[in-house]
Amino acid sequence: MRQKIHKPSIFQSQLQFPAARGVFALHAEHPFEHVALKSFFFALFLLVFAYIYLVGSSALNIIARKEALAQAAQAGALIGNFEREYFAASQKVVPEAGLSLGLAPVTKTAYFYRPVTVGQANVARNEI
Repeated sequence: MRQKIHKPSIFQSQLQFPAARGVFALHAEHPFEHVALKSFFFALFLLVFAYIYLVGSSALNIIARKEALAQAAQAGALIGNFEREYFAASQKVVPEAGLSLGLAPVTKTAYFYRPVTVGQANVARNEI
């Protein structure tokens, strides 16, 4: 007879699984597996929807901001036209015209100075 020379290691031996009830097996579905799978897909759907909503609302806000800046520039141009018309009309008003209207020159004048802090916040055009 032939004698075995090769002795298998412990990793090459056969595993004996118990056939008892209640043992976790991959061929049987866990009772909460269906609920967990539905919860996972629902959470994934919510995250995808939230991502699409937030990206879309940012794009719409950028478009609305650009439109608001364009309208502000248009309003500034309109105000500039009104100022130009005002200064053109005010050139016709001279001190001599006041005498014909019954106005008298001011004899005593007093001026005062009120220090104030007036400023303008500069906003960068492309913050994003």
